[in-house]
Amino acid sequence: MKAGFVSFLGRPNAGKSTLLNRIVGHKLAIVSDKPQTTRTRIVGVKNYEEGQVAFVDTPGVHKPTHRMNVRMVDVALEAMREVDVLCPVVDVSVKPGPGDRYLVNLLRDVKTPAILALNKVDLIAKPKLLPVIDGYQKQHPFVEIVPISATDGTNVDVLEKLFLQYLPEGEPLYPADYVTDQPERFFVGEIVREQVLQLTHDELPFSTAVVVDRIEQADDGITNIYCTILVERESQKPIVIGRAGAMIKQIGIAARAELEKYLGSRVYLDLHVKVKAEWRDDERLLDELGLERNR
Repeated sequence: MKAGFVSFLGRPNAGKSTLLNRIVGHKLAIVSDKPQTTRTRIVGVKNYEEGQVAFVDTPGVHKPTHRMNVRMVDVALEAMREVDVLCPVVDVSVKPGPGDRYLVNLLRDVKTPAILALNKVDLIAKPKLLPVIDGYQKQHPFVEIVPISATDGTNVDVLEKLFLQYLPEGEPLYPADYVTDQPERFFVGEIVREQVLQLTHDELPFSTAVVVDRIEQADDGITNIYCTILVERESQKPIVIGRAGAMIKQIGIAARAELEKYLGSRVYLDLHVKVKAEWRDDERLLDELGLERNR
């Protein structure tokens, strides 16, 4: 039997969270076209006939500008030193840039086997893929390079077989019914934040967070959830609330539908918007949001 940890790492928007969700078969990480959607480490476990794999989704590697971003990048880099197999995920639908070269350079300092996943191959013509593969082969001795699409599933099964091949022998690390290390409260906040990301303007997502104030089980079987949406500036508050409250109502309707699917019960969702300047540099609040500190 094989058992161990596989870490996905890459630039923001490379498709790491989509890949995690597809492999595990559960929506563990929220997905958005906005960069830096994933803010903390998420573990998802999958059992195979040949063994068990604990997949680690990490925040995108980027140049940090706030304490929040420093923590995010620290978590991603820490994961590189703690796992059995690395899986850098690269978006091949965009031209490689300095961020991609920086990512490959990071791999030179670790001896962990690295399997490169060239993601979003469904968005490019096949002839364009060969030069990309050749370019990455010259930059680093990847043990394998696999063109995939996390969106439509192309070659994801091939990638999973390779993970098992390179993992060490061992007994399962988690019980058979174990899925993730994150608590329910984390997913509740992330489900609400996902709708904020999808429904608001581009300038807002970086400076938005969702604090789950409390979750209560009512006698009638309804789950009452109270959340605060944080923004950094007064000018951002009307964006979330919308004209006559239209936007926050839309966020609430969409989030409640997702929460009811996740929790398997009826949900009452109460959302408030609060301005908290420079919350991304507030260490105590970052702790409350579950953003890990560097150990």
